[in-house]
Amino acid sequence: MVGAVASQTVSSDIETDDKTGRVALVTGASKGIGRVIATRLVADGYRVAGTYRSGDVPEGVLGVRCDVTSVEDVDAAFATVEADLGPVEIVVANAGMNRDTLLMRLGEDEWQSVIDANLSGAYRVAKRASRGLVRGRWGRLIFISSVVGLYGSAGQANYAAAKSGLVGLARSLTRELGGRGITSNVIAPGFIETDMTAELPAETVERYATLIPAGRMGVSEDVAAAVAFLASDEASYINGAVLPVDGGLGMGH
Repeated sequence: MVGAVASQTVSSDIETDDKTGRVALVTGASKGIGRVIATRLVADGYRVAGTYRSGDVPEGVLGVRCDVTSVEDVDAAFATVEADLGPVEIVVANAGMNRDTLLMRLGEDEWQSVIDANLSGAYRVAKRASRGLVRGRWGRLIFISSVVGLYGSAGQANYAAAKSGLVGLARSLTRELGGRGITSNVIAPGFIETDMTAELPAETVERYATLIPAGRMGVSEDVAAAVAFLASDEASYINGAVLPVDGGLGMGH
């Protein structure tokens, strides 16, 4: 996530003059959970934009190159989406990274880069989105956290701190913006089958599998379903909540 990258759109077979449905922006939409979330929102009828740093975005999604560690990139990305699709009404702050190591080996850069991408990046996106949400008096801010942010994990102090921080961020925004029809909620996925979890040692995966009451790892579609609900009108009275999507792994945390 080091270094700003100028924002630009890419062709993604989207009809930008189609003004049906609300406008949703998913950060980190090129792979993993973010890509599946963007795909689900398109299927549900939203007009969806997705940020990425490399790769591509799903069919039907307006791709915007953006590094969430850069204020300039975030501002330019929003300007592009607003010009092509209209004001952003739903934000899914999903972009992030991990650099795992034990505390005694954790360097300043490994700490700061993870905090900047996972927590400060979400702050930048939410802050930029809030302008339009307050004017429209309707909005959904959805932050993708992790069971690790509540449960803790050896070797992931930086990642856990960043993901835990999203809870405080969302709940503070609930108190600031809740009276304007804007909800701010957190989804805390557990062990989901993604490229990131595929890099974990086999013994770690096996150990956690025995701790998950559901008896299996989750899939990205499980998380996307939770996002779809929180983005909907049916979730208008849910605010400042942490919704675990973890098969029961983090119960009580």
